[in-house]
Amino acid sequence: MVSPNGHPEIFTRAVAGLKAATPRAEIQLEEVPAPQRIAPYSYAVSGVVMKDGEEVATGRLILLHDPDGHEAWDGTLRLVTYVTAELEPDLAADPLLPAVGWTWLTDALEAEEATHTAVAGTVTQTISTRFGDLAGPPAAADIEIRASWTPTGDDLGAHLLAWCAVLASTAGLPPPGVTALHGHRLMA
Repeated sequence: MVSPNGHPEIFTRAVAGLKAATPRAEIQLEEVPAPQRIAPYSYAVSGVVMKDGEEVATGRLILLHDPDGHEAWDGTLRLVTYVTAELEPDLAADPLLPAVGWTWLTDALEAEEATHTAVAGTVTQTISTRFGDLAGPPAAADIEIRASWTPTGDDLGAHLLAWCAVLASTAGLPPPGVTALHGHRLMA
């Protein structure tokens, strides 16, 4: 079925679900141009995590819809994300960081009850060292999460909230209800 805007109804409902979800206060969302060549229909939102007035993590969530589906997608809708944040170099050197970063995604999808299939992706940790006249701190480190999954329904509000949880975890924000105080976490 086609909605009044000419898009398939499933895509229109999926976009409406993404737009209806409200993230936590530290996350600012903005609709951005979506890639046009990956699927016949697409929608994208960018997210920025602000902490103490500074941008500490960024990301993009892209909804793809192909009415014919893709075998690798295991469906007609696909969510694709890219999330990145700067880290302390000692954290980025932790060999467990990629596994922890991946659980941020899978745990968030489970916690929000964002039912899905065919989840796949990578977690990359980098440490860059500057030399010579290149200004900046002597070492900089980043984590980057790239992932995609197929939602099993077309109400994607829970998926957006799960993605926002990944942004918050990547930024080092405490979970809702937990307050960080002098490097310790206390229950609020």
